[in-house]
Amino acid sequence: MKSIWENDIEFPQFPTLNCDTECDVLIIGGGIAGILCAYMLNSAGVDYILLESDRICNKATSLTTAKITSLHGFIYSRLIKEFGIDIARLYYEANEEAIAEYKKIVKNIDCDFEICDSYIYSISDTIKIQKEYDALKKLNIKCELTKTCELPFKIAGAIKFSSQASFNPLKFLSEIAKDLKIYEHSQVKKIGKNFAYTDKAQVKANKIIFATHFPFWDLHGFYFAKMYQEKSYAIAFKSTKKIKNMYIDDMSELSVRRYNDYLILGGQKHRTGKKSGGWEELTSLKEKYFPGNEIEYRWATEDTITLDGVPYIGKYSAFSKDTYVITGFNKWGMTSSMIGAKLLCDIIIGKENKYEKLFSPQRSILRKQLFVNLFETTTNLLSFSVPRCTHLGCKLVWNKNERTWDCPCHGSKFAENGSVLNGPANKNLN
Repeated sequence: MKSIWENDIEFPQFPTLNCDTECDVLIIGGGIAGILCAYMLNSAGVDYILLESDRICNKATSLTTAKITSLHGFIYSRLIKEFGIDIARLYYEANEEAIAEYKKIVKNIDCDFEICDSYIYSISDTIKIQKEYDALKKLNIKCELTKTCELPFKIAGAIKFSSQASFNPLKFLSEIAKDLKIYEHSQVKKIGKNFAYTDKAQVKANKIIFATHFPFWDLHGFYFAKMYQEKSYAIAFKSTKKIKNMYIDDMSELSVRRYNDYLILGGQKHRTGKKSGGWEELTSLKEKYFPGNEIEYRWATEDTITLDGVPYIGKYSAFSKDTYVITGFNKWGMTSSMIGAKLLCDIIIGKENKYEKLFSPQRSILRKQLFVNLFETTTNLLSFSVPRCTHLGCKLVWNKNERTWDCPCHGSKFAENGSVLNGPANKNLN
């Protein structure tokens, strides 16, 4: 089943790159991150082109729950502990600037953009809620601690951020993409010094931005160890119960938001290749709390998870000149994509940006999650079963619900016939 965003949406179509060309900046990847990068560079008068391997916005971007918010789970208490108050405050300010930028851009765009409140709640853990609230107070962030909300079940407590937003991302992107320099069905297969190669052409570029969901250029950056992918699920159905705002619980098992006459439930996260209740558990929660109408839309997505919960936006690696990356959104791709597009545009045009150090991919990788990632990959590589992922050779796991081959190491996904669906793999199985 398709996501609710893919219903009755017509995207502009773009040509395939069939001849050699050159530009100042090449953007690889036509999801929301790549398109926003193109939009910002275009507005700044920079010479660029964007290459997409398939159609724009037909992968992770079409599978979001489309929340635009600065309330990213219990991130602020974690950031204070790991980086200190100043960095935690910068993270909040970056996300609030992203929300403000959306509000400015959508003024003349019909994309069902709505201002609403965002909540993180817990069914039973008041201590966890209080700890995050105390962290927010240390940062002088305006928020509200409450024990009531409009959800049809009791909660132990919740934190509310006001003046956040929701929208239809595909309506938004179809509008801003139509006048951009985009080539579709133009998959980058190889990277050289200031060159990118597709099956039909080569692009000479002074700078390259990797805006793919998971970076595939493994010679630099160590991203295959610095990130893993996490799968989660969503369903949408018409409901008479009016939920005005956006909600996510402390375990990321149940996310709730409204879209027109529909409610969207999401959650049931797990590392790609592991088992989960998935749609079955979501359906059970739907029948328990929102009985009635049938489910009309159902989809699954993958999210890139970094070592410390902060995206990687900036120079691709310490040893790669004039190459940049925007990835690792930790489930909050709508705000992170806007932050990253503005940051990378500033870096490229030589404008100072106070968030550059915060999101730098060159920050320390000495985190517990690094060793978890390395252990998962090593254990997998030592097995002898087939098929194997065309990225780094990990054993693939059959996903019977989606009928796909999934990579537990880095999240690549292949169709039943062996064609690659999601990266970092960029070669088919056969």
